Amino acid sequence: QVQLVESGGGLVQPGGSLRLSCLASRSIFSINFMGWYRQAPGEQRELVAAILRGGSTNIPDSVKGRFTISRDNAKNTVYLQMNSLKPEDTAVYYCYGSSSGEHYWGQGTQVTVSS
Repeated sequence: QVQLVESGGGLVQPGGSLRLSCLASRSIFSINFMGWYRQAPGEQRELVAAILRGGSTNIPDSVKGRFTISRDNAKNTVYLQMNSLKPEDTAVYYCYGSSSGEHYWGQGTQVTVSS
């Protein structure tokens, strides 16, 4: 079992940046898939960034060019860098990991983009 703890959320003005961190309770080296999802009120949870064990990434068109994901295996941490934030990026952001049929979710961190 792996516990994931997100941090770095908060209130930011449109056009601003935030970096979210996801700290795992153990090594993430062997976790095949790690990603960030978000869920706005009344909306379904959606994937915003994913990174595989080998380092390849998948960024949906909705945030491509603004969001990047990275992983630091030595620090057991996955990051989501969010730039040029828009009000529609407001949501709870969740860290997710999956490997060998197991699934792990963090508790979420709120990101609010507003002037």
